[in-house]
Amino acid sequence: MPTIEANGITIGYDVIGNGPPLVLLHGATSAGREDFAAQVPLFSKAFHLYLPDARGHATTRWDVRDGFEYEWLVDDLEALVDALGLRTFHLLGFSMGALTALRFAVRRPERLRTLTVVGITTQREPRTSVARRLMDPERIDRRDPAWAAELARRHDPVQGEGAWRRLLPAIVGDVGEQPLLGPRDLRRIAVPTLVVVGDRDPFVPVDHAWGLARQLPDARLFVAPDCGHEVMVRRPALFNEACAGFYRSTETVARRRASAYGTGSTPSGRAVTRGHGSEASAALSAVHPEPPEPGGTDVRWLDEERPADE
Repeated sequence: MPTIEANGITIGYDVIGNGPPLVLLHGATSAGREDFAAQVPLFSKAFHLYLPDARGHATTRWDVRDGFEYEWLVDDLEALVDALGLRTFHLLGFSMGALTALRFAVRRPERLRTLTVVGITTQREPRTSVARRLMDPERIDRRDPAWAAELARRHDPVQGEGAWRRLLPAIVGDVGEQPLLGPRDLRRIAVPTLVVVGDRDPFVPVDHAWGLARQLPDARLFVAPDCGHEVMVRRPALFNEACAGFYRSTETVARRRASAYGTGSTPSGRAVTRGHGSEASAALSAVHPEPPEPGGTDVRWLDEERPADE
């Protein structure tokens, strides 16, 4: 697995595929390639995928005794894409990764071609209470030893033996205290967005996802039936079809967003833009997508070959 220095840490990441760049951010306690195992084979046909491990997770070394804040994950993401030389890109995040994606979109909406967020709410509850109950190391050891073994397998080799027992409470602590995104923040995300939720997600009630989609300037909502939190794992065929339809229908606007953003870069790789913030992003989004082909299957769109950086 390659690594890259960004924001003062060494970030481990997987990279696979051909096409325009798509960054995928995993959920708490997991790793990039594991959360999106059912998407990588298909998505890599249409996109150049980047799957980083968040700090303190899997291959990205970080001792949470030095702190853990979601805002740092946003800083890490910005430093990562700068180091990789990605001026604009598609962004997909699940749970913790979805909140990182939302916060990045508030900060730098003009750099996103599209945004997909899975299993996230901008409200404190029930996310905090559910996380506090399910991510208790003592409870996991006592009631779910198989998950404890999986967490050890995933994190111990790089983070150190038993590091996950410190990681989980640190994540829960930040969830309970982090600043919440409000309507003014969300209105800045003038980016084509897909909001995804399972109808039985204990962290995110469907009405929370609906409310999030309603507050975003250009969002669609996909509710996966008979599904909990991990939509892309539990209902991969439905999720892949929904994403394929989203990417197909926004392909034109994504291309224009990419071409409208500046083509220059600084020596450090930081992109230079012609516009800033929500005004530039809104202008970039003012494109009507092409209608779908009659009788077409959206997943087939992912099989079509695309240039490396459309």
